[in-house]
Amino acid sequence: MKAVSHLLGAASAIALSTAIAVPGAVVVQFASIQVAEAAVVNRIEVRGNQRVEADTIRRQIGIAPGQSFSSADIDEAVKRLFGTGLFSDVRINQQGSTLVVDVAENKIVNQVLFQGNKKIKDAALSGGVQLKPRGTFSQEAMDADVEAIKAAYSRIGRDDAVVTGQTIDLGEGRVNVVYNVQEGDRTKIAAINFVGNNAFGDRRLADVIATKRSNVLSFLLRDDIYDADRLRADEELLRRFYYNRGYADFQVVSANAELDEASNQYTITIAVDEGQRYNFGDITIDSSIPDVDTAKLQSLVKTRTGSNYSAKNVEDSIIALTEELAGQGYAFAQVTPRGDRNFENHTIAVNYAIDQGPRTYIERIEIRGNARTRDYVIRREFDVSEGDAFNQVLIQRAKRRLEALNFFERVDISTAPGAEADQVILVIDLVEKSTGELSIGAGYTTGGETPGPSLEGGVTERNFLGRGQFIRLAAGAGRNSRDFTFSFTEPYFLGRRIAAGFDVFRRTRTYDDYSSESTGATVRFGLPITQSLSTQTAYTFSREEYEYRGSCDDNDDGNLGDCDVSNAVKQAIEESPWDKSAISQTLTYNTIDDMKNPHSGFFATGTVELAGLGGDAQYVKLAARGTYYHTLSEEHDVVGLLTGGAGYITGYGSEEHLRIFDQFQSNDRMIRGFEYNGIGPYDAATDDNDHLGGTTYFNASAEAQFPIPVIPESLGLRGAVFADAATLYGNSVSAPGIDVQGADMQWRASVGAGLIWASPFGPLRVDYAVPVVKQENDQVQNFNFGISTRF
Repeated sequence: MKAVSHLLGAASAIALSTAIAVPGAVVVQFASIQVAEAAVVNRIEVRGNQRVEADTIRRQIGIAPGQSFSSADIDEAVKRLFGTGLFSDVRINQQGSTLVVDVAENKIVNQVLFQGNKKIKDAALSGGVQLKPRGTFSQEAMDADVEAIKAAYSRIGRDDAVVTGQTIDLGEGRVNVVYNVQEGDRTKIAAINFVGNNAFGDRRLADVIATKRSNVLSFLLRDDIYDADRLRADEELLRRFYYNRGYADFQVVSANAELDEASNQYTITIAVDEGQRYNFGDITIDSSIPDVDTAKLQSLVKTRTGSNYSAKNVEDSIIALTEELAGQGYAFAQVTPRGDRNFENHTIAVNYAIDQGPRTYIERIEIRGNARTRDYVIRREFDVSEGDAFNQVLIQRAKRRLEALNFFERVDISTAPGAEADQVILVIDLVEKSTGELSIGAGYTTGGETPGPSLEGGVTERNFLGRGQFIRLAAGAGRNSRDFTFSFTEPYFLGRRIAAGFDVFRRTRTYDDYSSESTGATVRFGLPITQSLSTQTAYTFSREEYEYRGSCDDNDDGNLGDCDVSNAVKQAIEESPWDKSAISQTLTYNTIDDMKNPHSGFFATGTVELAGLGGDAQYVKLAARGTYYHTLSEEHDVVGLLTGGAGYITGYGSEEHLRIFDQFQSNDRMIRGFEYNGIGPYDAATDDNDHLGGTTYFNASAEAQFPIPVIPESLGLRGAVFADAATLYGNSVSAPGIDVQGADMQWRASVGAGLIWASPFGPLRVDYAVPVVKQENDQVQNFNFGISTRF
């Protein structure tokens, strides 16, 4: 027991001594920490600096002699010095009463060089790297630049490009930075496969997306480049395509790209779930806002019971209702579409609910990324400004307008909290792209005023000086033609959505027996009336001069008896020059779904031209043309179109008779299978029965367009079969010695087939037409090749 007692006593003594000693140790340690946390130095010594002044470094660290500082202050001082970007290494230590700051300065970049790059020029690469001449060098910046250069090559389809960075020491703290590039081969797209699509064929869906399969023309179009961001954008294009055609449950299940490293080609597979096709059911409008008359709003709704469901029509209805409510003073009204699916009869009833939204105002609009485009060019696309009610519908419409300008690669709009709870900051992030174009092209046409080969060059700027203005200078020459054009357009004249501009032109044409030269200018004003309807007013003054040539010009004695041209032409030549002063008004209605590849919609235009505001010509001319597109087979991508046109011209005043050059002349847009100016009234007094043109015409055409089997859809080739009918009659030319025949209303008709190519040089078309109804003295031309003009 004594032993145990002694043991307990020893343990108690140890415990007691520990209880006394430990707090003492803690106190000593705490005191030493307090001394470290409250250090004071008499001076600060800077070492290792060569270019940066020591006083500059002392000011940066924020620690002064005689003032206490802590280890946290030292950490902050190190961060501040690194944050200047001037130093590659920083160390701060206390040595007695001196604080020693050791720095290693970053070297200065003398030059940034690129080697091995051919596909992307130095200037383009320089704009994307961080390191710049006369800037400081850091390894982190060079590594980031290497990745940026790789990304630039990936965007042009060269994913296997190898980029390395190195420095060349020049002494005295200067280095040259060199990026070595091995560009590698283009990464192509071998195939684009769709899985799960039944309503639309692969070719049709391939037309919808922007990414295309590689073909022999891909080096010009550059649309066969795999990019993850572009593929995500393609998914959205597919969604909108299906949503606008009744498939409200459509989903993109997956979109994958697999690279075959052996062939350096991608295979893209897009799996979709189309779901059921819906029609619109009952369409109603409800409002929780007093005094809103929903019955009067019904006419603004674009959705119709029984028609195919279309997300675009719903969006257009929301915009129309929102604008109308704002105009009635309900600035915070919100229109919310509520759909009720009926899975049995596949309909979606839509109720547009109008409620009072939160009273939120726009504090300011902040624009970022527009290094070139001026702020007001962006702001004018918004129907709201600082201080106005925040409206998400109008914001999204402005986003679509900015994207439609084609000035930016990307447009992102977000919001940030404002200074007050009821205010938001509208943030617009932009990525600009090149808007200038230098074009040189060659072509060949078999008809029209200027058949044969031609060459054209032009300079175009869509965003002149960042002001959003359009400017173009172009010159062209052909075997029988010379053209010069200068155009300028201000899209927002006097701050309003009025497109004002002018064109200056000079056109020279050479024919067998005479030549013409037309010089003039046009001033025009365009105004949108609705989303689909627009109008343009134009005034044109031109001077036309004609001269004899060829066999006509050889008759030096003034006797033109051997010159076999109509006296109507001779009269116009001998009375040359002609001054024409004319004003015109044009209405255009356009609901086409895709102007480059139309499948549905209606495009119509009508023009009234009055000549006689001075000058020699006095006439009234009316012309109209309309084309209706409708998809005949969604699965096989067959599109049908019906076209109709008409025109009438009459003289007035002292010039009731028209010049031969003022009358309508036939062309391939009127009827195919006949020569240019190859039908209608003619002068029987000439050996060749020269056609004189007519005062009235009507024409109609029916056509079906379809993809060509076997040929890849990425080549942009489509076939067509058509039937045309037209009549050109009436004549108001008065000249001695002419014998006008064929002036009665007589119809012509033709049938044929064509090949349409959406080429990199513009839409081209080849037609072969056979007249099935023709009149005496009509001039036939079966084969026609030239630029395709759909509208």
